[in-house]
Amino acid sequence: MGFVAPASAVEVAELEAAGAASFWVGGHVASVNPSPEPLVWLARLIEQTATAVVGTATLALPLYPPGLLAKQLADLDRASGGRITVGAGVGGEYPADFDACEVPLAQRGARADEMIPLLRRFWTARPVTHDGPHHNFRDVRIHPAPARPRGPPIVVTGRRAPAIRRAARLGDGWMPYLYSPERYARAARDIHDEAERAERDLAGFAWYAYVFTSVADSTAEARRHMLEFLAGTFRQDADAVLDRVAAAGTPDEVAVQLRAFAEAGAGHLILCPCGPDPHATALRLLKDVVPQL
Repeated sequence: MGFVAPASAVEVAELEAAGAASFWVGGHVASVNPSPEPLVWLARLIEQTATAVVGTATLALPLYPPGLLAKQLADLDRASGGRITVGAGVGGEYPADFDACEVPLAQRGARADEMIPLLRRFWTARPVTHDGPHHNFRDVRIHPAPARPRGPPIVVTGRRAPAIRRAARLGDGWMPYLYSPERYARAARDIHDEAERAERDLAGFAWYAYVFTSVADSTAEARRHMLEFLAGTFRQDADAVLDRVAAAGTPDEVAVQLRAFAEAGAGHLILCPCGPDPHATALRLLKDVVPQL
Protein backbone atom coordinates (compact mmCIF):
# COMPACT_ATOMS: atom_id res chain seq x y z
CA MET A 1 0.00 0.00 0.00
CA GLY A 2 1.40 3.38 -0.98
CA PHE A 3 0.49 6.99 -0.30
CA VAL A 4 0.80 10.38 -1.90
CA ALA A 5 3.69 11.77 0.11
CA PRO A 6 2.99 14.44 2.69
CA ALA A 7 5.12 17.56 2.57
CA SER A 8 6.40 17.07 6.12
CA ALA A 9 9.46 14.88 6.64
CA VAL A 10 8.17 13.99 10.11
CA GLU A 11 4.89 12.74 8.63
CA VAL A 12 6.69 10.74 5.95
CA ALA A 13 8.77 9.01 8.63
CA GLU A 14 5.70 8.30 10.74
CA LEU A 15 3.85 6.73 7.82
CA GLU A 16 6.86 4.64 6.81
CA ALA A 17 7.19 3.38 10.40
CA ALA A 18 3.47 2.52 10.38
CA GLY A 19 3.86 0.32 7.31
CA ALA A 20 3.53 2.48 4.18
CA ALA A 21 5.31 0.58 1.39
CA SER A 22 5.70 3.45 -1.06
CA PHE A 23 5.43 7.23 -1.40
CA TRP A 24 4.55 9.16 -4.55
CA VAL A 25 5.01 12.74 -5.68
CA GLY A 26 3.53 14.68 -8.56
CA GLY A 27 3.76 18.23 -9.69
CA HIS A 28 3.79 20.73 -12.50
CA VAL A 29 5.74 23.68 -13.80
CA ALA A 30 3.01 26.26 -14.41
CA SER A 31 -0.33 24.76 -13.36
CA VAL A 32 -3.37 26.62 -12.02
CA ASN A 33 -2.97 24.90 -8.65
CA PRO A 34 0.38 25.72 -6.98
CA SER A 35 2.59 22.64 -6.94
CA PRO A 36 6.27 21.64 -6.76
CA GLU A 37 8.27 20.27 -9.66
CA PRO A 38 8.20 16.46 -9.26
CA LEU A 39 11.91 15.65 -9.62
CA VAL A 40 12.88 18.20 -6.99
CA TRP A 41 10.27 16.75 -4.64
CA LEU A 42 11.42 13.21 -5.44
CA ALA A 43 15.01 14.10 -4.49
CA ARG A 44 13.81 15.43 -1.16
CA LEU A 45 11.66 12.35 -0.57
CA ILE A 46 14.59 9.98 -1.13
CA GLU A 47 16.34 11.58 1.84
CA GLN A 48 13.19 11.41 3.99
CA THR A 49 12.72 7.63 3.61
CA ALA A 50 14.76 4.55 4.47
CA THR A 51 13.28 1.51 2.76
CA ALA A 52 10.04 2.52 1.01
CA VAL A 53 9.75 2.72 -2.75
CA VAL A 54 9.55 6.35 -3.89
CA GLY A 55 8.09 7.39 -7.20
CA THR A 56 6.48 10.00 -9.39
CA ALA A 57 2.75 10.06 -9.92
CA THR A 58 3.08 11.55 -12.28
CA LEU A 59 5.99 12.94 -14.29
CA ALA A 60 5.06 14.60 -17.60
CA LEU A 61 7.76 13.16 -19.88
CA PRO A 62 7.46 15.58 -22.84
CA LEU A 63 8.38 18.57 -20.67
CA TYR A 64 11.97 17.34 -20.24
CA PRO A 65 14.95 16.91 -22.59
CA PRO A 66 15.53 13.13 -22.61
CA GLY A 67 19.25 13.28 -21.92
CA LEU A 68 18.84 15.56 -18.93
CA LEU A 69 15.94 13.51 -17.60
CA ALA A 70 17.90 10.26 -17.99
CA LYS A 71 20.79 11.78 -16.04
CA GLN A 72 18.59 13.12 -13.24
CA LEU A 73 16.73 9.83 -12.81
CA ALA A 74 19.92 7.76 -12.92
CA ASP A 75 21.45 9.92 -10.19
CA LEU A 76 18.28 9.71 -8.11
CA ASP A 77 18.14 5.93 -8.50
CA ARG A 78 21.71 5.64 -7.29
CA ALA A 79 21.06 8.00 -4.37
CA SER A 80 18.07 5.92 -3.31
CA GLY A 81 19.85 2.59 -3.59
CA GLY A 82 17.52 1.51 -6.40
CA ARG A 83 14.24 2.48 -4.76
CA ILE A 84 12.65 4.81 -7.33
CA THR A 85 9.83 4.10 -9.76
CA VAL A 86 9.02 6.52 -12.56
CA GLY A 87 5.31 7.04 -13.05
CA ALA A 88 5.34 8.75 -16.44
CA GLY A 89 2.60 10.34 -18.50
CA VAL A 90 2.11 12.91 -21.23
CA GLY A 91 0.51 15.73 -19.25
CA GLY A 92 -1.68 18.17 -21.07
CA GLU A 93 -4.28 19.11 -18.48
CA TYR A 94 -2.34 22.35 -17.94
CA PRO A 95 -1.21 23.75 -21.32
CA ALA A 96 0.80 26.41 -19.49
CA ASP A 97 3.26 23.67 -18.47
CA PHE A 98 4.09 23.19 -22.14
CA ASP A 99 4.28 26.92 -22.82
CA ALA A 100 6.71 27.33 -19.93
CA CYS A 101 8.93 24.51 -21.22
CA GLU A 102 8.60 25.55 -24.88
CA VAL A 103 7.26 22.15 -25.95
CA PRO A 104 4.37 21.91 -28.46
CA LEU A 105 1.34 20.50 -26.67
CA ALA A 106 0.21 18.56 -29.75
CA GLN A 107 3.47 16.57 -29.77
CA ARG A 108 3.21 15.27 -26.22
CA GLY A 109 2.14 11.71 -27.05
CA ALA A 110 4.69 11.18 -29.80
CA ARG A 111 7.46 12.64 -27.66
CA ALA A 112 6.62 10.30 -24.77
CA ASP A 113 6.63 7.28 -27.08
CA GLU A 114 10.06 8.28 -28.35
CA MET A 115 11.47 9.06 -24.91
CA ILE A 116 10.67 5.85 -23.02
CA PRO A 117 13.02 3.61 -25.08
CA LEU A 118 15.59 6.43 -25.17
CA LEU A 119 15.73 6.63 -21.38
CA ARG A 120 16.44 2.92 -21.15
CA ARG A 121 19.19 3.19 -23.77
CA PHE A 122 20.81 6.08 -21.91
CA TRP A 123 20.66 4.05 -18.68
CA THR A 124 23.03 1.45 -20.16
CA ALA A 125 25.78 4.09 -19.73
CA ARG A 126 26.94 3.29 -23.26
CA PRO A 127 27.09 5.85 -26.12
CA VAL A 128 23.69 6.47 -27.71
CA THR A 129 23.07 7.50 -31.29
CA HIS A 130 19.48 8.29 -32.16
CA ASP A 131 17.77 9.98 -35.10
CA GLY A 132 14.11 10.51 -34.34
CA PRO A 133 11.27 12.89 -35.13
CA HIS A 134 11.85 14.99 -32.01
CA HIS A 135 15.30 14.09 -30.64
CA ASN A 136 18.67 13.51 -32.26
CA PHE A 137 21.92 12.40 -30.61
CA ARG A 138 25.26 11.07 -31.73
CA ASP A 139 27.50 9.12 -29.37
CA VAL A 140 26.06 10.67 -26.23
CA ARG A 141 27.05 8.78 -23.10
CA ILE A 142 25.28 9.40 -19.80
CA HIS A 143 27.00 7.82 -16.83
CA PRO A 144 27.27 6.48 -14.20
CA ALA A 145 24.41 4.06 -14.77
CA PRO A 146 21.44 3.81 -12.39
CA ALA A 147 21.60 1.41 -9.45
CA ARG A 148 19.69 -1.25 -11.40
CA PRO A 149 20.85 -2.67 -14.75
CA ARG A 150 17.75 -1.55 -16.73
CA GLY A 151 17.28 1.56 -14.67
CA PRO A 152 14.17 2.35 -12.63
CA PRO A 153 10.83 0.89 -13.77
CA ILE A 154 8.82 3.18 -16.04
CA VAL A 155 5.13 2.88 -15.16
CA VAL A 156 2.88 4.50 -17.75
CA THR A 157 0.17 6.68 -16.27
CA GLY A 158 -3.03 7.75 -17.96
CA ARG A 159 -6.64 6.79 -18.45
CA ARG A 160 -7.32 6.85 -22.17
CA ALA A 161 -6.64 4.53 -25.10
CA PRO A 162 -3.21 6.00 -26.07
CA ALA A 163 -1.95 5.49 -22.50
CA ILE A 164 -3.23 1.92 -22.50
CA ARG A 165 -1.40 1.21 -25.78
CA ARG A 166 1.74 2.91 -24.45
CA ALA A 167 1.65 0.86 -21.25
CA ALA A 168 1.16 -2.41 -23.15
CA ARG A 169 3.95 -1.76 -25.65
CA LEU A 170 6.51 0.28 -23.70
CA GLY A 171 5.78 0.35 -19.99
CA ASP A 172 6.96 -1.69 -17.03
CA GLY A 173 3.52 -1.13 -15.53
CA TRP A 174 0.36 0.96 -15.69
CA MET A 175 -1.20 3.46 -13.28
CA PRO A 176 -4.56 5.15 -13.93
CA TYR A 177 -6.54 7.44 -11.65
CA LEU A 178 -10.20 8.45 -11.53
CA TYR A 179 -11.06 4.91 -12.60
CA SER A 180 -13.76 2.59 -11.35
CA PRO A 181 -12.86 -1.04 -10.59
CA GLU A 182 -15.04 -2.10 -13.50
CA ARG A 183 -13.24 0.20 -15.92
CA TYR A 184 -9.91 -0.94 -14.50
CA ALA A 185 -10.71 -4.58 -15.25
CA ARG A 186 -11.75 -3.72 -18.84
CA ALA A 187 -8.60 -1.68 -19.42
CA ALA A 188 -6.43 -4.46 -18.00
CA ARG A 189 -7.88 -6.83 -20.57
CA ASP A 190 -7.16 -4.24 -23.28
CA ILE A 191 -3.54 -4.03 -22.13
CA HIS A 192 -3.17 -7.81 -22.31
CA ASP A 193 -4.73 -7.82 -25.79
CA GLU A 194 -2.47 -5.01 -27.02
CA ALA A 195 0.62 -6.70 -25.60
CA GLU A 196 -0.34 -9.93 -27.35
CA ARG A 197 -0.65 -8.08 -30.66
CA ALA A 198 2.80 -6.61 -30.06
CA GLU A 199 4.10 -10.09 -29.16
CA ARG A 200 5.20 -8.74 -25.79
CA ASP A 201 5.42 -10.82 -22.62
CA LEU A 202 3.92 -8.98 -19.63
CA ALA A 203 5.71 -11.12 -17.04
CA GLY A 204 6.79 -8.75 -14.29
CA PHE A 205 4.41 -6.01 -15.45
CA ALA A 206 3.19 -3.97 -12.45
CA TRP A 207 -0.47 -3.02 -11.98
CA TYR A 208 -1.13 0.15 -9.98
CA ALA A 209 -4.24 2.15 -9.15
CA TYR A 210 -4.21 5.71 -7.80
CA VAL A 211 -7.29 6.13 -5.61
CA PHE A 212 -8.60 9.20 -3.81
CA THR A 213 -9.62 7.99 -0.34
CA SER A 214 -11.56 9.42 2.58
CA VAL A 215 -12.29 7.56 5.81
CA ALA A 216 -14.34 8.80 8.75
CA ASP A 217 -16.66 7.57 11.49
CA SER A 218 -19.68 8.08 9.25
CA THR A 219 -20.28 7.63 5.53
CA ALA A 220 -21.75 11.12 5.23
CA GLU A 221 -18.71 12.78 6.81
CA ALA A 222 -16.27 10.87 4.59
CA ARG A 223 -18.23 11.72 1.46
CA ARG A 224 -18.36 15.40 2.38
CA HIS A 225 -14.59 15.53 2.81
CA MET A 226 -14.08 13.77 -0.51
CA LEU A 227 -16.42 16.06 -2.42
CA GLU A 228 -14.78 19.16 -0.97
CA PHE A 229 -11.35 17.88 -2.01
CA LEU A 230 -12.36 16.90 -5.54
CA ALA A 231 -14.22 20.15 -6.13
CA GLY A 232 -11.22 22.19 -4.96
CA THR A 233 -8.69 20.18 -6.96
CA PHE A 234 -10.57 19.62 -10.22
CA ARG A 235 -12.87 22.65 -9.99
CA GLN A 236 -16.03 20.77 -10.88
CA ASP A 237 -18.94 18.99 -9.23
CA ALA A 238 -17.69 15.48 -8.46
CA ASP A 239 -20.80 14.06 -6.79
CA ALA A 240 -21.85 12.12 -9.89
CA VAL A 241 -18.54 10.24 -10.15
CA LEU A 242 -17.49 9.89 -6.51
CA ASP A 243 -19.01 6.44 -6.00
CA ARG A 244 -17.29 5.05 -9.09
CA VAL A 245 -13.77 6.43 -8.89
CA ALA A 246 -12.99 7.01 -5.21
CA ALA A 247 -13.18 5.23 -1.87
CA ALA A 248 -15.07 7.09 0.84
CA GLY A 249 -16.84 5.89 3.96
CA THR A 250 -16.23 4.11 7.23
CA PRO A 251 -13.15 1.88 7.54
CA ASP A 252 -15.21 -1.21 6.70
CA GLU A 253 -16.79 0.49 3.67
CA VAL A 254 -13.45 1.77 2.37
CA ALA A 255 -11.93 -1.71 2.74
CA VAL A 256 -14.71 -3.13 0.53
CA GLN A 257 -14.21 -0.38 -2.05
CA LEU A 258 -10.42 -0.81 -2.18
CA ARG A 259 -10.74 -4.59 -2.32
CA ALA A 260 -12.75 -4.13 -5.51
CA PHE A 261 -9.73 -2.49 -7.16
CA ALA A 262 -7.52 -5.38 -6.08
CA GLU A 263 -10.02 -7.88 -7.46
CA ALA A 264 -10.01 -5.94 -10.75
CA GLY A 265 -6.28 -6.56 -11.03
CA ALA A 266 -4.54 -3.71 -9.19
CA GLY A 267 -1.56 -5.13 -7.34
CA HIS A 268 -0.41 -1.92 -5.67
CA LEU A 269 -2.79 0.80 -4.50
CA ILE A 270 -1.61 4.39 -4.21
CA LEU A 271 -3.93 6.24 -1.85
CA CYS A 272 -4.43 9.99 -1.86
CA PRO A 273 -5.93 10.76 1.58
CA CYS A 274 -8.61 13.45 1.45
CA GLY A 275 -10.06 15.49 4.29
CA PRO A 276 -9.15 18.25 6.74
CA ASP A 277 -6.20 16.19 8.11
CA PRO A 278 -4.75 13.97 5.36
CA HIS A 279 -2.01 12.64 7.64
CA ALA A 280 -4.49 11.46 10.24
CA THR A 281 -6.51 9.88 7.43
CA ALA A 282 -3.42 8.04 6.14
CA LEU A 283 -2.61 6.70 9.61
CA ARG A 284 -6.18 5.54 10.05
CA LEU A 285 -6.08 3.79 6.69
CA LEU A 286 -2.96 1.91 7.75
CA LYS A 287 -4.44 1.00 11.13
CA ASP A 288 -8.09 0.27 10.35
CA VAL A 289 -8.33 -0.47 6.60
CA VAL A 290 -5.11 -2.11 5.39
CA PRO A 291 -5.41 -5.10 7.77
CA GLN A 292 -8.73 -5.94 6.10
CA LEU A 293 -7.26 -6.12 2.59
